[in-house]
Amino acid sequence: MDQLMAGSWSLLPLGWRVITKINQVIREEMNAIDSQEMLMPLLHPRAIWGETGRWGSAKESPLGAKEVMYQFKDMHGKEFALSFTHEEIVMDLLRKNITSYKDLPVSVYHFSTKFRNELRAKSGILRGREFLMKDAYSAHASEADLMKYYEKMKQAYVKVFTRLGFEVKVTEADGGVFTKNHTHEFQVLSPVGEDTIYYCDHCDWGENKEIFEGKAGDKCPKCKKGKVVEGKSIEVGNIFPLGTWYAEQMGMCFTDKDGKKKPAWFGSYGIGPTRVMGTLVEVFHDKKGIIWPKIVAPYQVHLIQISNDQFSIFKKAAEIYNQLIKAGVEVLWDDREDVSAGVKFSDADLIGIPVRLVVSEKTGDKIEYKERDKDKVELLSLDELLCRVKN
Repeated sequence: MDQLMAGSWSLLPLGWRVITKINQVIREEMNAIDSQEMLMPLLHPRAIWGETGRWGSAKESPLGAKEVMYQFKDMHGKEFALSFTHEEIVMDLLRKNITSYKDLPVSVYHFSTKFRNELRAKSGILRGREFLMKDAYSAHASEADLMKYYEKMKQAYVKVFTRLGFEVKVTEADGGVFTKNHTHEFQVLSPVGEDTIYYCDHCDWGENKEIFEGKAGDKCPKCKKGKVVEGKSIEVGNIFPLGTWYAEQMGMCFTDKDGKKKPAWFGSYGIGPTRVMGTLVEVFHDKKGIIWPKIVAPYQVHLIQISNDQFSIFKKAAEIYNQLIKAGVEVLWDDREDVSAGVKFSDADLIGIPVRLVVSEKTGDKIEYKERDKDKVELLSLDELLCRVKN
């Protein structure tokens, strides 16, 4: 990563590879619950935000969002905002295309940039003014159908975070500028987290500090067996049951089985891939650097070539590299000249790729094999290595 300014970051090649893998995990779980991928604009006209009152400030409207939106005028004096979310945009799409209960339910998602006017952009990529978001939206003919899908989305999110290696806590929270209803956040325990959550040490109950009225050590309000534990955490996702409010404000109605016009029930669901990447680093690291979970590592193998201008070492490293690529293994090959072995090892630990391979005069016809999260070093033949890394 490279910082352009407070709250704005460039994702460099290794970081972008991590993000694409995080996105793929999310994409697979969204597709599994029949949500369809699309892409929506980032530049929004004032009129569409005015329909729900979110163009205004919190003082002017219950869900006013002016304080967090980037608003401006073009050369013609027309007013626009940069996307901080897409509820209104999706609702506009729905009212153009949904007429009957037969058209419902609908679930769509996209990966796009969001812009939020953070008062204090801090904690690196964990809280930015510009960041990547996977946001999904669903519309339904009834509250029961919305809540059924809401639970399905909740479980899909748990699958996403479990696959990424997190132990995620699902907590109830305030709806903020999205809804007056309680929502659910997906929190990962970390001492650097900005949130404080309370959770049960026995069951799956949890609440954000904003709505919890008890204290640590209390009996769990759900199971009555466990104790309430307080912890610092990082929010990596959230889901919102928005009800019919947005549809009512924007005239998104459908005809039901009895021929009556009714507003659609609406849900919104978000995961921040860049925030997820930052959280992975906070959770999976040691004093030497990052320890990427295999599923999101930028490469699976880090191949280090150590030689004093000996062509035979380069030739052997090239053979290993080509064989690994042929076997479908992603390899980062460090063939830098005039760089010491110590610097190469230090860089490998810092980058955090799961497996480090070393080829040098000392390894002879073998290859040094070491996993990033272990101290054990082994010497393997090429056949043994191929068998090991493919499993």
